[in-house]
Amino acid sequence: MTWPWCWPRWSARSWRIRNCGAGSSAAGVISRWLNHEGVNVKVVAVTGATGFVGRHLVAALARAGWQVRLLMRRDPVVAEWRDAQPQIVAGDLRDAAALEALVEGVDRVVHVAGLIKAARRESFFSVNTGGSVKLAEALQRRAPDAQLLHVSTLAAREPQLSDYAASKRAGEDAVRRILGARATVIRPPAVYGPGDPESLLFFKLARGSSVPLAGPPAARAALIHVADLVSLMVMMLESPDGGVWSAADERPAGYTWREVFTAAAAAVGNPDAKLYDAPLPLLRAIALAGDVGKLLGSANMLNSLKLRELRHTDWSVPVAQWARPAGWSPTFDLARGFADAVAWYREAGWLPRP
Repeated sequence: MTWPWCWPRWSARSWRIRNCGAGSSAAGVISRWLNHEGVNVKVVAVTGATGFVGRHLVAALARAGWQVRLLMRRDPVVAEWRDAQPQIVAGDLRDAAALEALVEGVDRVVHVAGLIKAARRESFFSVNTGGSVKLAEALQRRAPDAQLLHVSTLAAREPQLSDYAASKRAGEDAVRRILGARATVIRPPAVYGPGDPESLLFFKLARGSSVPLAGPPAARAALIHVADLVSLMVMMLESPDGGVWSAADERPAGYTWREVFTAAAAAVGNPDAKLYDAPLPLLRAIALAGDVGKLLGSANMLNSLKLRELRHTDWSVPVAQWARPAGWSPTFDLARGFADAVAWYREAGWLPRP
C-alpha cells in the first residue's frame, strides 16, 4: 500500500519524501510514481555525492540520462546539479533503513563515500569498510539484480602502507565477497580538477620560488582529471564486468614528482621555480607533528602513515589493469588538466589571479 502523503515533493532542488508508511520506502515511491506517469527511467543510487568526485559524478550521470538518487543528511545546494533534479534519501551509511530505501528498485549503485583522513584507525574501518558492508548487504536484500560500482583507491593495492589503504582494501574485499560479480571496483589514482581542496596545496607550493618535492626522485604516480574519471565511471556503469580496475590519464606509467611540480608551476605562471628534494628528516618531523595531532584527536593529512604512501615509489597503473572501456579515452593531459584546475581556483578565489 502506498500512503497518500508519500507522493514526491519537489523542494526547488530535489525530490524528497518523508513519513512513508510501513513497507514503502520514499525512493521506491518516487520510482513507481515516475513509471506510473510513463517516464521510462534508469535509476542509479550514489553515496558520497557532495564530495569532490561525487559532485562531478552526479552532474555527469544526469547528463547521461540517469535518474540520480542520493543518500544525504540534508538537501543539497550544489551549483553543478541545477539540471540533475536528484531524488534524496535522508540518512547516512550507518542507517540500514536509509540504505535499503536508497537501493530499492535501482539499476546501478555507485559507492563513492569514504573517509580520507581520520585520527583513529577504527574511524577509517568504520566508514570505509563497515559502510561498504552495510551498503552491499542492503543491495542483496532490496536490489538483487542491481550492479555496484565500488570506488576505491589505488592505495588499496598496498594495504600495508597506511590505515586508510588497509580500510579501503578491506572494503573492496567485503563487497566482492558479498556481491560476487555484481561488484565492479575502480581504483582512482590521485584525482585533481575544479573544486578539489586537497590538490590546492600542490598549486600553492608551486607558486613559491623554491618548491620542495616530497617523493623519491625515481617514484612515479598516475594521475587523472576529475572530468575524465567521472566520464570513465559513467561508461563503466553501462557494462560492469565484476573486475578490479585502475584509472589513469593518458600516461598510466605515471609521472615523477619533478614532472608534476614542473607542470604545476607552469600552470600557476611560475615556470622559473626551483625544485629540490625535501630532506627526509624534515618530512619525518612534519609527519611526527601529524602523529601528535592524531593522539590529540586531530585528523591531519600528513602523518607517518601518509608519509609512507607519499614515499612509495610505484603508484603507476599496469596496462593490464588500466580501465579503458570501448569508446572512452582521457581528454586532459597533465598541462591542460592543471591549467583547468588553476583557472577554477582563481575564479573561486582559492588562488590569486595573475
